[in-house]
Amino acid sequence: MIGFYNKEIGFGLKNKRMIKKWIKTVIEQYRKKCGNINVIFCSDPFILQMNRQFLNHDYYTDIITFDYCEEDFVSGDLYISIDTVSANAEEYGEVFETELHRVMIHGILHLLALNDHTEDQIREMRKAEDESLSLLERMMSLEKNKEREK
Repeated sequence: MIGFYNKEIGFGLKNKRMIKKWIKTVIEQYRKKCGNINVIFCSDPFILQMNRQFLNHDYYTDIITFDYCEEDFVSGDLYISIDTVSANAEEYGEVFETELHRVMIHGILHLLALNDHTEDQIREMRKAEDESLSLLERMMSLEKNKEREK
């Protein structure tokens, strides 16, 4: 089960049904099963508090991922700072939704055991993110075509 929640902010995720389907599809591509995944949208002050409390890091970040995976079931909590995602989208010249989707799938890829500590791992992570974002675009395009045919 995939759930979307807010902590200390009001944020409405667009296309929730499609995003859930996309996340499940990416997980299945890695031959895993979707367990319980909570995506919690929050503010910069909240994620900073989480970063200090649980990771002993004293800085803002776009996402913190807590891994609760067991066997073939992918489960975890993804805390995503909407403030930082928005700032990063502006800095990188990216559309907010695209940056948000990248951050979301980045957390899922961490749950699928991809890391980003070395240069090689970072390249592998970016490639997996890009492939996943392309998949989402194709899925959304197919959905739009179905709606037009009705």
